[in-house]
Amino acid sequence: MDDFMNDAYNDLFTTTQCPSQQELMDYVQGKLSPEKQHEVELHLSDCELCSEAVEGLSAFEKKEIIPVYLRQMKWQMLRKLKSRKQKKDQIASHTQLAIICIIILFMLLAAFWAYHFVTHPGK
Repeated sequence: MDDFMNDAYNDLFTTTQCPSQQELMDYVQGKLSPEKQHEVELHLSDCELCSEAVEGLSAFEKKEIIPVYLRQMKWQMLRKLKSRKQKKDQIASHTQLAIICIIILFMLLAAFWAYHFVTHPGK
């Protein structure tokens, strides 16, 4: 399950010019240097997604437990994604099985007709 978690989890903040998740948490907790804090604030003025993320993180009274909540949410999301993927794979497997059964049925029917016409040529 760990390989799936690592492969499937694509952190939004690593694929954009946005500050990392850790930088946003440090910003909310007041742990950034003044220069870095200024950079983050400039970015927040232009990025609605990050602004909303900071707003949500700021709503927590106990800022030190934010990483725990984020980790729990990440695992919950990945479990849901994995279960959805398993359901899709199961549906695909059942579809393939149904197609194979239909093909076998047609082959048996064709073999029966061929046998019938060979053994009863004029009827």
